[in-house]
Amino acid sequence: MKKGLEDLHIQAIEDRRYLHQYPELSFKEFNTSIYIQDRLVQLGIPFEKVAETGVLAVLQGSKDGNADLIVLRADMDALPIIEANNIDYKSAYEGVMHACGHDFHTANLLAVGAFLKEHLAEFSGKIALLFQPAEEKIPGGAIEVIKSGILERFSEKIVAILGLHVSPRLPIGKLGLCSGRFMASSDEFYITIKGRGGHAAEPHRAIDPIMIAVELLSTLQQVVSRKANPNTPSVLTFGRFEGMGAANVIPEEVHLAGTFRTMDEAWRKEAVDMIENLIYSLPVSLGASVELEVRRGYPVLYNDPKLTEKARSIWADSIGEDKLENVDVWMAAEDFAYYSQKYPSLFVLLGTDGGSPDTQFGLHNPQFNLDERAFALSIPALATLVINMLNND
Repeated sequence: MKKGLEDLHIQAIEDRRYLHQYPELSFKEFNTSIYIQDRLVQLGIPFEKVAETGVLAVLQGSKDGNADLIVLRADMDALPIIEANNIDYKSAYEGVMHACGHDFHTANLLAVGAFLKEHLAEFSGKIALLFQPAEEKIPGGAIEVIKSGILERFSEKIVAILGLHVSPRLPIGKLGLCSGRFMASSDEFYITIKGRGGHAAEPHRAIDPIMIAVELLSTLQQVVSRKANPNTPSVLTFGRFEGMGAANVIPEEVHLAGTFRTMDEAWRKEAVDMIENLIYSLPVSLGASVELEVRRGYPVLYNDPKLTEKARSIWADSIGEDKLENVDVWMAAEDFAYYSQKYPSLFVLLGTDGGSPDTQFGLHNPQFNLDERAFALSIPALATLVINMLNND
């Protein structure tokens, strides 16, 4: 078995580097999809397309037993980032980069599928390999997979949907687990404040959208600092503030973009309503007009506690308790959350920090890279987990 895993590790690196070199943006993963389909054909694993560029492959265990189904999900899409790494497999497409490890996730799932294909006699039930598009862009590929009804077509009971994400904050050789609420909801706000431009020397003749925007941003922070329960994690961040004036020019309008994230769905709705009301009312009270687009993003990602503890127990026996680490809630958002709202789900972190500076850059950084030795844990960890889960139900 060890020799087989070594071969899978080598192939996973090859797959990952190819995908890294030829990244594709959300809902545009056409060549990525073809690559995955070709690899599945080589492995002799049947599949069908879903959500346009997604792929769902199914493995039927030959062991007598239950008729349950476990879904393993990997995301496929890249980000609109100019890669700054100096590596042989650097992105061939300017402005597109796998800066969030989805190349690793896809390669890993192909390797897990290859392992399971050779061990069908060791489990009963079915294992579905879901290569999902468009995690990085609202509305997300997960909701498109769910809407397609493809998961509902299985006669087998879906007992778990499992996902894995690389983490440069954990060392290689570690899996990070968090039971219950794990990742935040995410909603985005795109604001245009329209004032009246003018000369910087005559602000009384203008309606200054920059000062109004500053006032709005300051007031909006009170939604978190004064309205949110301190026990409920909440973050309101604006990453875009574009005035396009000059040192002596008050501009006509200002553009803002931000995100609100929290861990409670009821508070999420209440907070978004407050934010909208402030955005619509405050600029108008100061003489400006306002346009607002709200993009409702992903819900809270919830790790089923029973499933989490079952995975922890299986992994403690199979890969070792020392490889498991409890992690805190993470305010990033993931469209895997849609599955967790519908099925028993577990989303875990995989350590990819190999100790060198080039594997310690954060996700979405143009220098993000990872230590590929992490495959040595991720492949057997997922394969062992699903085989044991199906045999022990």
